[in-house]
Amino acid sequence: MADAQAVARDARRLGLGVAAVALLAGALVLNRDLVGVFYDDGFYAALAQSLARGQGYVQANLPGAPAAIHYPPLYPLLLAPLFGTLSIDAAGFAGKLFNLACAAAAAGLAAWHATRARLLGERAPRWLAAAVVGATAVAIPVLQTQSVLFAEPLFALLFAVTVALGDTPPLGWPPRAGALVAGLVAALALLTRTIGVAVGVGIVLFQLLVRESPWRRAALTAAPVAAAVVGWGLWTLTHRAGIDPALAINYGSYDAVVRQTGVGAFGAAAADLPRPLGVITLGWMPSLWLYYLFGAAALAVGAYGLWVLGRRSSAGLSLAGYLAILAVWPFPPDRFLWAILPWLALAWTAGAAALWRAPLRAPVAVLGVPIVFGFSRYEAKGLAGRWWRGDAPAISANFRELLPWLGTLPPEAVLATDDEALVWLYTRRAAVPLYLYGYRGRVVVEPGPAEQRAYLERQGVTHIVLASSGGGSARQLRRLIAAYPDWLTPLHAWPGARWVYAVGRGP
Repeated sequence: MADAQAVARDARRLGLGVAAVALLAGALVLNRDLVGVFYDDGFYAALAQSLARGQGYVQANLPGAPAAIHYPPLYPLLLAPLFGTLSIDAAGFAGKLFNLACAAAAAGLAAWHATRARLLGERAPRWLAAAVVGATAVAIPVLQTQSVLFAEPLFALLFAVTVALGDTPPLGWPPRAGALVAGLVAALALLTRTIGVAVGVGIVLFQLLVRESPWRRAALTAAPVAAAVVGWGLWTLTHRAGIDPALAINYGSYDAVVRQTGVGAFGAAAADLPRPLGVITLGWMPSLWLYYLFGAAALAVGAYGLWVLGRRSSAGLSLAGYLAILAVWPFPPDRFLWAILPWLALAWTAGAAALWRAPLRAPVAVLGVPIVFGFSRYEAKGLAGRWWRGDAPAISANFRELLPWLGTLPPEAVLATDDEALVWLYTRRAAVPLYLYGYRGRVVVEPGPAEQRAYLERQGVTHIVLASSGGGSARQLRRLIAAYPDWLTPLHAWPGARWVYAVGRGP
């Protein structure tokens, strides 16, 4: 009993300590960049504002304001009061504070639960789980995702709550109540990020396969998750016809991505899955063969760690399902991995701790030291170079220069531009993406000039804004000008080959 009380006391202290560290680090990266500089953050803000203004869950930046079916609604719903009462910039900053609170709470909860439930094993030092969570919670990519209006911090918090409830319900709760509440929180995770379905499936499988819980108790957990799947699925199926097919990748439901890629993206996506983790741990390796050698060994320990963690916690099966989805997803896995980075690190450490015995102790040490060194080196360089900012300051400065003039266009103007949600938020002019792309298997394909012109005319575009002289938008615009030299008229220019073109109605 005394030992259990000591573990509980240490878990509380370590959890609070990790939360404080995450809060301090997150506060250091707060910024005043425009809302929408990372594209998806503009989407979330636009959805929040449409909800706050009583328009419903719609893509208000698009002509006709079709129903939103790409992102689940929970995060925009929580942001809606901010965007309904504050200016865009003030609401954006308040949203970043909300993200900071979610991120700190998620880190503290993960450290507390991993310590109290001894997820790293009885032989591991009590402080080790908190050290692992604390280090990864302030990783540069994690700080970057929480410093803009992304849903990852909220998802990370809901993930941690679901795992804690699914593993060990609070004292005094009836088992069925704990199972039901865990399912409800898992459903909220799904309504934050669609990939959250892995959390719900993982916790149900853990109850059935590991805990051998009665079917009725597992059904209580599964019911809210199933309701969320059915409800969100019916919404997307009912409203997907309102999204222009040319916008299916960024605005359509995820089944549109699956239809385009089929199984063609599987090989490339699965092979790319370890890359982000390799960059922050083993990217310093002096030669490629050493990188692959240590990387393969690290993956083996990680896979074993998932199995070990899966025997102790619902986090193991949830992570396995989460990674399985990413293995067939054509998009870069980076942001998806940063949302669960502390749990991935816990799984890897659980595997290493289980292997920490003769005769494997030396090989594990030889593998672990370069990984810890590489991550520490990456963090030190990232903190010194403020890598968490990325391109956000430059993008923000660029649009601060463009937006005043764009705001002088007629209110009924429809703009084709990059960062269209940002442009709509600050100018209230309807805005659609200029750059279009899709998938054919795992290959990215772009439309030809005729197809792109047809799309622009369907959307009623009156002006094309070239916000940057490089990238895909500039390339596609050059093709349009070459194919239809009399269709677009230069209207305004800024230094750096940034242009606004008026769209003609002739041939």
